[in-house]
Amino acid sequence: MNYRRKIIAGNWKMHKTASESKNLVQDILSELKDWNEGDVVLCVPFTSLQTAGALLESQTVVELGAQNLHQAPQGAFTGEISAGMLRDLFVRYVIIGHSERRQYFGETNALINQKIKTALTSTLKPILCYGETLQERESNLWKSVLESQIKESLAGFTEAEMETVILAYEPVWAIGTGKTASPDQAQEAHAFSRTILTQLFGKAVADKTRIQYGGSVKPENAQELLQQQDIDGALVGGASLEARSFASLVKKGCQALA
Repeated sequence: MNYRRKIIAGNWKMHKTASESKNLVQDILSELKDWNEGDVVLCVPFTSLQTAGALLESQTVVELGAQNLHQAPQGAFTGEISAGMLRDLFVRYVIIGHSERRQYFGETNALINQKIKTALTSTLKPILCYGETLQERESNLWKSVLESQIKESLAGFTEAEMETVILAYEPVWAIGTGKTASPDQAQEAHAFSRTILTQLFGKAVADKTRIQYGGSVKPENAQELLQQQDIDGALVGGASLEARSFASLVKKGCQALA
């Protein structure tokens, strides 16, 4: 039996103004009233962090997350946001290395490693994203891609630091495309990822580390995916932008027995 607590995180990406975010957070809290069967995180745009945080600080059902941070504590980095700024807004989690950051902003494994270090230093819980492209999957290169992304992104960390790190396997070909890895494909990738974690940090750390699946996760497929032995949650895009859909996904996913 998988004893790891499920975690569902909604990644709103570049959607929702602050006022729209207020309404959506309120609706999600209403749908998930008294929920305690799994961890729930909302990763909202930077402009909505203060609004969302004010609504979330007085409850224990949903926690606040950000979608990115800069690796430096402060400085002349126009348009960026620091870990300290996030902490001041009571952010608890931060997505790092999303495929869109890798693809559109040129983020490398080395940079992602620095960002994770910064997050951990500031007691933020990093959600490390990784995954292969369609070409890499079809060329049967996906294992080497995942191995290099995980090893390089987590290089130099201790077993103690890994206690708050969450992984999120997101096959690039399934993000926003409507395509989803089959439960068997997703489980195989998650199990392989846990093997890499074992090589890096030992079996005890690998067994405790939570690994989410991301890529067109919906209420309709959440339960089948999250009942797989090594899938401990979901990083959700489009389905997190509607309260009832997201709440249904949370309930079905977290109640799936692995």
